[in-house]
Amino acid sequence: MSIKDLMMADIKEAMKSGNTLKRDALRTLHSALKQVEVDKRIILSDDDCIKILKTALKQREDAKESYLKAQRQDLADKESFEIDIIMQYLPKQLDDNELESAIKKIIEEVGAKDSKDFGKVMSATKDLNPVATGKRISEMVKKILN
Repeated sequence: MSIKDLMMADIKEAMKSGNTLKRDALRTLHSALKQVEVDKRIILSDDDCIKILKTALKQREDAKESYLKAQRQDLADKESFEIDIIMQYLPKQLDDNELESAIKKIIEEVGAKDSKDFGKVMSATKDLNPVATGKRISEMVKKILN
C-alpha cells in the first residue's frame, strides 16, 4: 500500500473514530501531497511523498521551536502531535548510534580528515536522507569531523 493510500485509510479511520485532531493533521498532509500532484501534473511515488513529508516535518520542528521560545506550550504540543503523525509515514529513522556508524563509514570512504572536508562528506550522505533529517546528519558530521 502506498503512502498516499495508507494516509487516506488513516483519515477515514480517524473520521470513524471521531478523532478530529488526527483527522485534521492528516488532511493537511494529504492536501500538501495532492497540491504537488496538481501543480506538477504527476502521480507521486513513495519517494516523492517522503521528500514532501520530510519538508513538512522540518516545518513542524521549526514551528515547535518557535512556540517553545515564545512559551506557547499549547501550540508546541500541537506541533509535536503532528510530528508524531508524520513520523508514522516516514521510513524508520536511524538512532544516534546507527547514524554515527553510517557517517563514520562514509567519512572513511571519502577519505575526509577534518572539518574542511565537511561539504564532501555531506554530498556523500544523500543516501541517508530518507532515514535521518538533514539537521541530524549535519550535526553528526560536524561532531565526528571536529
